[in-house]
Amino acid sequence: MNEESLPAPGAPGAPDVSVVVIVYNDEARLPTAVRSVLEQTLRNVEVVIVDDRSTDGSYDVARRLAVAHPGRVRAFQLERNSGGCGAPRNHGVAQARGTYVLFLDSDDVLERNACRNMLEAAETTGADLVSGMCVRVHVDSRNGKEVKWYPWLYARTRTLESISELPDLLVFDTLSTNKCYRREFLVEQGLEFPVGIHYEDLLFSAQAYAAARRITLIPNRVYDWNVVDKAAAKSISNRRAEIANFAHRMEIHRRVDQLLADKGLLELKFHKDVKFLKHDLVLHLRDLPFRDASYREEFAAIARDYLESIDRAAFDEVEPIHAICAYLLQKSDWDNLLPAVDTLTNRDKISSPMVERDGRIYWCAEHIDGGADGRPDGQRDGHHAGHPDGDFARHVLDVTELGYHAKPVEKMFLRNVLTTYEEDAGTVRLAGRITNPLGVIPPGARLTGELEFAARRKGVRFQIFRFPVATLRHGGEAIAWEASADLARGLRPLGIVDAVWDVRLHLDVDGARTTTRLTASEPGLADGQLPVRPRLTRLVADHVTPEISSRGHLSFRIVTREKVDALVEKGVRGAPGRFAKSGYRKAKAVRRKLTSGDTKIRLYHEVFSRLPVKKGLVVFESHLGRQYSDSPKAIYEEMRRQGLDFEAVWSYTGSGPAGFPADATLVRRWSLPYLKALAQAEFWVDNQSYPLKLTKRPETTYIQTWHGSALKRMGFDEPEWKLRTRPEQAEQQRTLDRFDRFLIRSEHDVRTLARAFRLKEKTLLRVGYPRNDALVRARRREEEVGLRERGALAAELGITGDKAVLLYAPTFRQHGGRQRRFELPFDVERFADTFGDRYVLLVRSHYLNHVVLPPSVRGRVIDVSAHHDVTPLLALADGLITDYSSVMFDYALLGRPMFFFAYDYEEYVHEGRGTYFDLLERAPGPVVRTEEELHTALASLDEQAVKYAEAREGFVAEFGEYDKGNAAQSIVDQFFAQWRRG
Repeated sequence: MNEESLPAPGAPGAPDVSVVVIVYNDEARLPTAVRSVLEQTLRNVEVVIVDDRSTDGSYDVARRLAVAHPGRVRAFQLERNSGGCGAPRNHGVAQARGTYVLFLDSDDVLERNACRNMLEAAETTGADLVSGMCVRVHVDSRNGKEVKWYPWLYARTRTLESISELPDLLVFDTLSTNKCYRREFLVEQGLEFPVGIHYEDLLFSAQAYAAARRITLIPNRVYDWNVVDKAAAKSISNRRAEIANFAHRMEIHRRVDQLLADKGLLELKFHKDVKFLKHDLVLHLRDLPFRDASYREEFAAIARDYLESIDRAAFDEVEPIHAICAYLLQKSDWDNLLPAVDTLTNRDKISSPMVERDGRIYWCAEHIDGGADGRPDGQRDGHHAGHPDGDFARHVLDVTELGYHAKPVEKMFLRNVLTTYEEDAGTVRLAGRITNPLGVIPPGARLTGELEFAARRKGVRFQIFRFPVATLRHGGEAIAWEASADLARGLRPLGIVDAVWDVRLHLDVDGARTTTRLTASEPGLADGQLPVRPRLTRLVADHVTPEISSRGHLSFRIVTREKVDALVEKGVRGAPGRFAKSGYRKAKAVRRKLTSGDTKIRLYHEVFSRLPVKKGLVVFESHLGRQYSDSPKAIYEEMRRQGLDFEAVWSYTGSGPAGFPADATLVRRWSLPYLKALAQAEFWVDNQSYPLKLTKRPETTYIQTWHGSALKRMGFDEPEWKLRTRPEQAEQQRTLDRFDRFLIRSEHDVRTLARAFRLKEKTLLRVGYPRNDALVRARRREEEVGLRERGALAAELGITGDKAVLLYAPTFRQHGGRQRRFELPFDVERFADTFGDRYVLLVRSHYLNHVVLPPSVRGRVIDVSAHHDVTPLLALADGLITDYSSVMFDYALLGRPMFFFAYDYEEYVHEGRGTYFDLLERAPGPVVRTEEELHTALASLDEQAVKYAEAREGFVAEFGEYDKGNAAQSIVDQFFAQWRRG
């Protein structure tokens, strides 16, 4: 059948789908791409190959495929190379005869059912455009790495009548190749790819989305985007060193913006602005430290014009460092931008000295003083949506909420910029400047440092070479340093497996240590070769050369000899190499298996649980190992006070066991020593739950102290639990049945917690909470002597005797993102200004959240969230502000004023898991909904103390009837008295 006799598009006998395969100099992979079309489960599919005037044999391969598959494969070649994907795709659409069109690149493949699934969706819904899931397949990765392309867009099948219904589709999925288009739709709308410009997919996809009368998304994998991470020739989108690449991207963005404006889709423009700031711009910003000055200036000139078109409200929707980099780029402020890019690339790094103004922390001092954006008033233009121009610089550069001002130096990852690199007879001389943010390193601090050279490959880090830092000088905003390292004598690598060596500088500040990496912020700074003496003799290698990692950090690479390279390559690819790699992979697999959760659970049950139970061994845990606190702490300290003869083990998690008792054995939660201790313990004491899959041995007694009476519904009273399957509920019940004793502080606990956990009566121990013994005793002492004792904690926090203390302790909040930051529901600066002369406010967020206070409230508002134990804070406070936290039941024992800031009461009660009683009716203090009401209620503590005195007594009688001040002693007497010495 010749071209003239082929059926016209849509005519009887025409294919259902035409797949346009474009190719340029890719003769090796083209057959695989075509085969993925010919092997589709939908048979009525044609392949239209368009060669972009290749210089290799691609077109010959295409013609041979056409001859081998007549009627199914056709091959075309452009008259001249177009230099992009647009022209060959447009030509393919013109030649296509199918009712629908797909695009395929020669280095990719279609999923076997792609055409069938997309055709069925299009025919069923009448969509002009059907889009399915693309998967990036990293073909040269060792483990077959695959990454789904924005999978949340394809979680289910759905049909859109307009792209406005799902802005994220236009913003994120800009590919043209994972889509099926009705050919008639493309022709009617005149949709073509732009020619002569890169990033043509962005514009074409935007045009198609905006024009489509109906769009259907399917959750099926349709397109495999093959990615070669180590390709010799970079793809067009990865050639970011070419300034034309960025210019093309900006031009495409301008065209898309104009399209959206013409279509009246301004809301989509806003979403696109956000994505540009957090993604498109970031791709190029990260490369700036590797580019020369002329590139940077041209880059800034191109970016500046486009950034002016960005809605300023979009700056609020991205992370602070994204907004900061975009703003500084607009200003061409390279002195501040390049350090900011370092933080953009290394997210935990603090790269700016920052500055404090009016109680707020700013990224830099420039741009925030005088004219609001750093320009004279007469040069400021109009304001964009979101912020007046006069406030914009301060708004963007304000990093108070990131909490840098609250971090000690040992918790900081500081920028260390390399300023000097010199080589001389095997010795490298280095100098640099370490950022000193907000003066965290005081002028009089004792400073010492050392350079560390360590192999990058983890398996060979058994050797670390260190060299002292000879000079450290305090320079205000930075610490200047100089050091020399005799690598010819001091660095002894093996020579092959430890090819790359990273450099770190450890800085000791008055005994506190922080570790830095050496950042090379200017291209060409580190260059040369240094002799070394590998342990595998100099036949392997005899030099190292400096190189800069993708994150901008200095490292050294061993330069192996060419013959050795060939020998190593032969060995790696031959039988010895395969054997070695196989052994290495098996060893890694064994290690991974031995440290997996399933293996640890098996060890616990099959090995450790067969060991004898150790009499006198008690394992303590509080809040899943996060704290040394609460009733387990009170019981432990009572046992120590009585001098009992026992072996104590405390579990910890997180960064380390700081704050845990020195006279106990400390084990990391889920470690093997932890599991062994649990298996052999005579007693478990905790307030939440030991790992759910660990079965308690019959010889072990589990004392569950729990961590608070219940306002919100718990356990099997929760709607979520009721919806679980019977096996899931049975599994949950088995974990609860491990409790041998469950502490009860009131009959309210019996009606709520005990019932919700389906505990047997014999399990309940009506003794109160040991953690509350201190509160009961504090109230008794106060009543006996008529004086409140503040104790050492007030002095530790710097609280003077002329101010009352308020404690704000809210319950856990699910929101806050990955960092679980809790934003205070009131203006803390306004609070400090209003009440700072009368009150000191202590803020203690839930242990699963954290809060950041601005420095403007120093001394008036104090973050005490790091204090493990809330009990001393309760005893210190003259009044409590909470919402729905169970801390209300504990604080009531002190008989002091309580305030309930229930600003989201309906949401919490009705949209959450519900409550056991109506707080509005039973609260022993004022319940307020707004900040104004809170301020009014706090006007007089004495008035509130008298007004709600009776309500507080009734509250204690109902919810704390068994809290008598002797709970810890009672538990010790009942369970541990036999261990008293003598």
